[in-house]
Amino acid sequence: MKNLIDKLEKQHCLQKDEYASLIRNCDPGLSEYLFEKSRNIRHEIYGHDIYIRGLIEFTNYCKNDCLYCGIRRSNKNAQRYRLTKEEILSCCENGYSLGFRTFVLQGGEDPFFTDDRICEIVEEIKKKYPDCAVTLSIGEKSRESYQRYFDSGADRYLLRHETADPVHYSRLHPPELTLEKRMRCLYDLRDIGYQVGCGFMVGSPFQTEENLAEDMIFIQQFRPDMVGIGPFIPQKDTPFGEMESGTAGLTLFMLGLIRLALPCVLLPSTTALGTIDPRGREKGILAGANVVMPNLSPVSVRKKYLLYDNKICTGDEAAECRNCMQTRMRSIGYDVTVCRGDRKNF
Repeated sequence: MKNLIDKLEKQHCLQKDEYASLIRNCDPGLSEYLFEKSRNIRHEIYGHDIYIRGLIEFTNYCKNDCLYCGIRRSNKNAQRYRLTKEEILSCCENGYSLGFRTFVLQGGEDPFFTDDRICEIVEEIKKKYPDCAVTLSIGEKSRESYQRYFDSGADRYLLRHETADPVHYSRLHPPELTLEKRMRCLYDLRDIGYQVGCGFMVGSPFQTEENLAEDMIFIQQFRPDMVGIGPFIPQKDTPFGEMESGTAGLTLFMLGLIRLALPCVLLPSTTALGTIDPRGREKGILAGANVVMPNLSPVSVRKKYLLYDNKICTGDEAAECRNCMQTRMRSIGYDVTVCRGDRKNF
């Protein structure tokens, strides 16, 4: 198996059956071999810098009914909220003073936030903080909507593809959501000029090694600027509430593979990884990740944005999150930097 990792390190691509074989044979020894390679290439390009993004979860209303998601429209136990434009700008003001130079506006697909409202918010952030990047993560929209957000100043867009297999996609989503439409959105975003992020859950219900290998092939071909992955964690009020979680071990292994396949990619070590393993975010960095995303949302709404159960850091103030992350990263020899954190070229 090590010969396949060596091949990936040199060529930055493998065949689907080769990825599947690696994933099937993932064990601690192979993982450590992979992580040494992925760390080395990450250090070559990004040194020991960690990029931080200020996450603002501004609405937990969603018109969709994805079977795994705690803010799905059918979840009657969700306590719904929306932040006002003023509250969002206050989060940015606080974040800027703490050294954040990228703000990530994330929310459900909430019809209340029309294109006009989104554009107004983006324009205001860019006017107040012209040295900052604005990332949107608000789901599937028309190409025209994406163009409007981009023209208003949005720099990046995160849209997880969730799985590159259409049959598997249909088992995770209601019939009105299709992989074909999701992929159309991703290609539209890239054509418009965004820095684009895709991603998937590791260990999601019905997922096979071949599904994960297909995800790697898609990422290899699409060549996104960012890839966000994390372990599947069930949420008790969803149809998948009794399913098993994904594992930290396999999630870390996939991070290492992604780093070797896309050496320059912006790769977060996610909150979900820290939720299933107390040292998960540190381990993610040591597996090749180079981005962390502390939460800037008001503490009053943190526990309401529960895509999955037992989410960490829901009670911490933004400054506490920032300082905690700095301490955690320094403990493993890395340093949080104050910059936009754009993707570099290899």
